[in-house]
Amino acid sequence: MGESYVQVSTTTDQREEADDLADLVVERRLAACAQVVGPITSTYWWKGDRESAEEWLILMKTTGARQEELIATIKTEHSYETPDITAVPIVAGDAAYLDWIASETEPVEDDLPTE
Repeated sequence: MGESYVQVSTTTDQREEADDLADLVVERRLAACAQVVGPITSTYWWKGDRESAEEWLILMKTTGARQEELIATIKTEHSYETPDITAVPIVAGDAAYLDWIASETEPVEDDLPTE
């Protein structure tokens, strides 16, 4: 079986935080692409109350191999107590685009652990 691909998403209530998260995960090559969409309106339950808030959605394309590190980075850097982080498999796509995701999420030499 070949490489697996996923789209990871999260939301935040500040455009600047969304842009910063997008820049960070792309810079670290945890995602080949991060798209910021918004504002959107989210309605949800939080601590027993129904809430509604304006948020920005970040869609990030990565490989299955980089998914856990991407999610861990989002959790560490996110301002929310319990951030909305989900991942869905990319079951099909243009082969050249999927190859691009794989090549752009390869760790660069500076990212590799030293002995």
